Amino acid sequence: MTRYSKVLLLGIIFSIISCGKYNNKGELTGSRGNKKYLEPHPYGMVSIPTGSFTIGINDGDILNSMNTNSKVVSISSFWMDETEITNNEYRQFVRWVQDSIIRQRLADNFDEFLLKSKKGELYDPPRLNWDTKLDLRNDEYREAIEDLYYAEVDRLGDAKEFDKRNLIYSYSWIDYYSASKVSVDYEIGEYKGQIIDNKGKNVDVKGRSSFIMREKTNIYPDTLCWLRDFSYSYNDPFVRDYLSHPGFNNYPVVGVSWIQAKAFCHWRTEMYNNNISKNMAKVMEYRLPTEAEWEYAARGGLDGNLYPWGGPYTRNKKGCFLANFKPLRGNYVSDGGLRTLAVASYEPNGFGLYDMSGNVAEWTSTAYNESGYDFVHDMNPDYSYNALPGDPPALKRKVIRGGSWKDIYLFLQCGTRSYEYQDTTKSYIGFRCVRSTIKN
Repeated sequence: MTRYSKVLLLGIIFSIISCGKYNNKGELTGSRGNKKYLEPHPYGMVSIPTGSFTIGINDGDILNSMNTNSKVVSISSFWMDETEITNNEYRQFVRWVQDSIIRQRLADNFDEFLLKSKKGELYDPPRLNWDTKLDLRNDEYREAIEDLYYAEVDRLGDAKEFDKRNLIYSYSWIDYYSASKVSVDYEIGEYKGQIIDNKGKNVDVKGRSSFIMREKTNIYPDTLCWLRDFSYSYNDPFVRDYLSHPGFNNYPVVGVSWIQAKAFCHWRTEMYNNNISKNMAKVMEYRLPTEAEWEYAARGGLDGNLYPWGGPYTRNKKGCFLANFKPLRGNYVSDGGLRTLAVASYEPNGFGLYDMSGNVAEWTSTAYNESGYDFVHDMNPDYSYNALPGDPPALKRKVIRGGSWKDIYLFLQCGTRSYEYQDTTKSYIGFRCVRSTIKN
């Protein structure tokens, strides 16, 4: 038998086997090449079902802000963190970034920190080997990363502290909105149109890579916000210990900007998808909730309720306050807390979500516009704008919701909206993540 005959015979056998395995008898059965997907219940999240509600303020516009109208909208189902992101959870992000920077530096000098193929060859481009033990007692390792640490010893004695200015998280994301406005001539494979790049310049679209936006963000929280937010107020212990002390592990992280919160969501997605089985499909991305998603979740399945707990008052039948805020005439401690409290210190709402009012206000992904409700769609409404560093401040406003430990009752109401600038940090603003789902 000639070589050609052998190849032809193997081809016929393979064809027969393939047809037998994919025996659809000519019927439309769909592709069988996709991975199976059984959506797991995300740890620490609750399922928010599909539904509709009336978005907007339910009480009088006491501040005369004129920034909201009532509008019936419909929301797709999603997962939402049952509490705000805590100090302990955010520290996991900080330590991962620190560890990756150290490993990257060591990989530039030592091959054992680079991943090798089964043949013992380095990958091109290089990939970090996370299984290599990171022993910082090694003199050669310490010398290679010495400039990543502060020159001075820290306040504990002889151990050096990692320089927070080096905690840069680099990531990329796809600007689908810009891509949707660009036309393609498929006959010649040419893109027609322009987009605004990360530097705010109009550039011609050369290919799909033009829609990939790359960002670098310092992700360490601004601990000095505890001093900056209050004049002539002693908050020094919170500057030193709020983020790092184990006693505050389950307190909501603060001093995080909208930009940093968005970077955290990207890291959380990558961390999960990179650690699941290769046979499983990746989950949808973690992200900040839209303003409409946040309000829908805060109402807990009740339409028209003033507060997340359903009633029109901030106290229960026993006279106890139902959230951590600034009650009465400024008696901060009458609700059980002077500043922030540990998450889940009060009862959850109808969806099982804690602290949707009070404790800390929360970032949403939505850009703030006073008349936003008038022009957004009534299905999954959202108004977004990717503000650039050189844009005027008005374009950098992002919606915050829920009120905080320092706010009066008005800001605790489900329909009250406010804003803060995306590059600012406050001692009373935190965040929680959501994740889209295929469930209803």
